[in-house]
Parts: sequence; structure tokens; C-alpha cells
Amino acid sequence: MTEKRLKAWGNNRAGQLGDGTWTDFRTSATTVLGLTSAEVVKIAAGGKSSANGHGLALLTDRTVQSWGANNSGQLGDGSVFSHNAPGQVVNLSHATDIAAGGTHSLALLADQTLVAWGQNNYGQLGNGTNMDSSVPVRVEGLNKVIAIAAGLSHSLALREDGTVWAWGHNTNGQLGDGTSASRNVASRVSELTGVTLIAAGANHNLALVGGPGSGGVVMAWGHNATGQLGDDSTTNRYTPVKTQDAWSGDVSRIAAGCHHSLAVTGPDSTLHAWGENTSGQLGDGTTDQRNTPVSVPGLTGVQLVTGGREHTTALLGDNTVRSWGANSSGQLGNGTTTDSSTPVTTLTGLTGVDKIATAIGGDFSLAN
Repeated sequence: MTEKRLKAWGNNRAGQLGDGTWTDFRTSATTVLGLTSAEVVKIAAGGKSSANGHGLALLTDRTVQSWGANNSGQLGDGSVFSHNAPGQVVNLSHATDIAAGGTHSLALLADQTLVAWGQNNYGQLGNGTNMDSSVPVRVEGLNKVIAIAAGLSHSLALREDGTVWAWGHNTNGQLGDGTSASRNVASRVSELTGVTLIAAGANHNLALVGGPGSGGVVMAWGHNATGQLGDDSTTNRYTPVKTQDAWSGDVSRIAAGCHHSLAVTGPDSTLHAWGENTSGQLGDGTTDQRNTPVSVPGLTGVQLVTGGREHTTALLGDNTVRSWGANSSGQLGNGTTTDSSTPVTTLTGLTGVDKIATAIGGDFSLAN
């Protein structure tokens, strides 16, 4: 029996599929070189445009491998040269979680502190400077962190006490501190407590207050031009607002794509989506923008969901993958380049998928 391998599909112009080639795109899954599924604990995908992207894999030995675009040092290997196969992030051990933004990366360490690397023009590395770094640097002033998320040019951390901290780009209020001033050290998101989950889109964020298991309210802040905050407006919000509930039962998962948002809800683990829908990335069979959540028909048993630039990927309870939205680079992984406004089956070539990742500003996905 052959060993299971990490898989990738979609745009590959920056080597972000990690298969050792620079082939433009793959419409079905290709194998990421050198990594067996068994040694991969977590995966993350970053990118800021259709042709740009990078991948991260956290391994069982608590080191991190990276591949793809590296023009800002986002691979953390001490260089700014892109590579189309995984290589090790330097000076990094004891990692427990990873996140990939547009052109920067984050890692949570076993001592509950953070490191970051890559582009830092808006302070998204959180080290008190605005200088890029091609090696991991410490995020200042944060401890007791239990979850991380990365936007296009900003970063988020959830602390043990249920507070959320943000740093980096803030033109659209994505730091949630009531201002539009970018920050190169972490500041607390206003008036948010009791948070259990966080998610970052390109320039907006989501947080689940309470739940899973106790109802839970989705709060959102930042950019809102396409309704991605779900508060029935298109007004940017500089402090968190409540997403209008359109579901019954608990919220168990939240996720954000570039300009759209997602929530898994209820005992059947159904999916709701809102925001930009130009390519059908909300999965409701239309291309109509939604300023409040709508249900994705026909999908139940959703275990994980991730959002890309204009596409969405979901992992179902039977360990198969569905995708929908834009598909010009094969990012739906169904063997075509035809957009779909309803879910289609992704040809992962894997049985028993339990991890998926999609680049918030890019056109590729990973599965393991």
C-alpha cells in the first residue's frame, strides 16, 4: 500500500502547489513533494492574488515546512527566493499551530507565544517594526495565546481569557480598535470577551462569542463593501458588530474567504454564507451579493470549511471534499475550469481527508 500524501490543486504560478513544478495550474489534486500525510499535523495556505500563494505544513516533530511564493520572506527560510517544493522554516521548533496571510506567516509555540515572518509593511509581524523578515521574529507583548489567524496584511490572536488581539493593516477597521491606524504591535479588539473561535478574511474578521455547545453569537468587523460582516449593511465597522443570525442551533465553525464569510451551524452541521458572490462562492446557486447569511443548499455534515479569493471548500463527515465558486485556475479541483455556484466534488485522490486549507487571497487549496 502506498503512503498517503499531502495534496494540492489550483493555481501554481508561484510553486504554491509544492509538486516540484511551475505548471500554471492543476484542475485536480497533485502531490506535494516529500511530505507523508502521517507526519502532517496542520496545514495552512496563504496568498494575495490569483497567481500568488504559499503553503505551510506543521509536522509531528513540531517543525514547519513551507513552499511557494517568497518575495517577502513568507517562507521563513532566510531567503526571498520562491520554491516549488517544501523546505524547512528556519529557527522554528515547538510550533503547535500555523496561519498564512497574504504574504506573511504566523506560528503559535508550545509556550503560547507567537512568531511571525514575511512582509511587514503594515506591521503585520507584530514585532514593533515595519521591516520584512525572512526568518521568524517574536510577536511582542502576547502570551497565553490559544488560536491564531492571518488576513491579507493583518494578524489575529485569541488568548486564554477569551480576548482577541490584532495588529497590522487597519485602513478598513480590521484591527477592531475603533480607529483606522495600522499598528506594529498587538492591540486588543474593542469590547470582545468570551470568544472561542476566530477567523480572518482579507480585510475583515469573525469571532464566535460563546459556543460551540452554548449557542454562540458571530461578531464581525473590518471591511464590509460586499456585506461580508453580515449585519445587513455595506458599511465598514471599526469595532465588532453582530452578524444577523439566520440559523437555529449552535455555531460550531466559522471561516472567512477574501470578501465572504462562512458559519457551520446546528445539529446537522449545515453551512451558511454571506458577502461577495461574484463567482458563486456563497454556494447558494446565485451570484447575488448577500449582506446577511444564507444557507448553502444540500450540504450537511460539514466538518470544516475554508474560503479563498473567490471560492470555498468544505470537508464533509464522510471525509470527502466539496468546492464552489471561481474555477479559472482549477481551484475547485473537479477536473474543469468552469465556475460553479453550487458545490461540486473535489477530486482529492485521497481517502479519509481530515484537513483542508485555502488561501484567503489566492486560488489554490490543500488537503491531507
